[in-house]
Amino acid sequence: MKKLSFKLPALITINLLIISGFTISNKNIKIDIHPHFGAWDLVSYSTDGTDAFKDAKVVKIFSNGHFAITAYRQDSKEFVGTMGGTYLVEGETVKETIEFSTWNAEEVGNTYSFSMKMKGKTMTLNSNDSKAVFTWKRIDKGVNQGATLAGAWRIRERERNGEMSAMKRGPRKTIKILSATRFQWTAFNNETKQFMGTGGGTYSAKDGIYTETIEFFSRDSSRVGMSLSFDFERKGNDWHHKGKSSKGKPIYEIWGLED
Repeated sequence: MKKLSFKLPALITINLLIISGFTISNKNIKIDIHPHFGAWDLVSYSTDGTDAFKDAKVVKIFSNGHFAITAYRQDSKEFVGTMGGTYLVEGETVKETIEFSTWNAEEVGNTYSFSMKMKGKTMTLNSNDSKAVFTWKRIDKGVNQGATLAGAWRIRERERNGEMSAMKRGPRKTIKILSATRFQWTAFNNETKQFMGTGGGTYSAKDGIYTETIEFFSRDSSRVGMSLSFDFERKGNDWHHKGKSSKGKPIYEIWGLED
C-alpha cells in the first residue's frame, strides 16, 4: 500500500465505505446490505493539506463496491473536482483504490486506508496516515431503501445508426453510481489515468420514467439545473435507458449492474 499524501483530495477519498462482501456472477449479484451504503454530505473536516473545498458542496455516493465523491459550488454552477474508484473493508478499516481523480491523476492506482465510526446519521472517517478527520451526514440509505436502480452500473451497449452496439470491456469505462436519490456518472481510463468527464445530481425513478436533475457537469456548466426524463426498464441486472441527451440527441443505452 502506498503512503497517503497530505493533500486534501487524497484524504477525502475516505468517503466510500464499506461492505462485508459481495459476489458477482453472470446471472446474479448478491448484495450484503450494509448501513453505510447510500449518499453522504460533508459537514466538517480538518486536514494539514490545502483547503480545496471552501464554500463547496461535497457529496459522496457508495454502492456495494464502488464510490465517487464530488465537490461543486451550486450558486456559481462551478465544478470543483471529483475522484472515485473501488473499495473494501477489513475489520474497521476502509481501503479505497483510486480509479480516477481530477485533483491528482498520479493517485490513480493508489490505495488509501481510513478508520470509521458511525453514530446515528453521522459518519466520521479518520485517515490512518495523517491527522485528517472528515464528518459526513447521511442523505439517503441507497440499496437499504430498496431503490430500484441503486448500485454501480457500467454502460455495455449503445444504439448507433438504429442498431445496438456492444461496448468492449477494458480500462476505458463509464460508470454510473446511484443511491436512493442521487446519481453520478464518470467516464475515465484507469490504465492511462485519463479523466473524460462527469455529471450528477438528484434523480427519481417511478412508473417507467427516470428523471435526472443536474447539479454539476464538468464539461458544460450551462447544463446545471436542467431536468431530463427518460424511459427506463430494469431487466434483471440490465438497465434499459432511452430518451434524449442534454444536447437533445436521441439515446438508447443498456447499462449492466457492476455491484
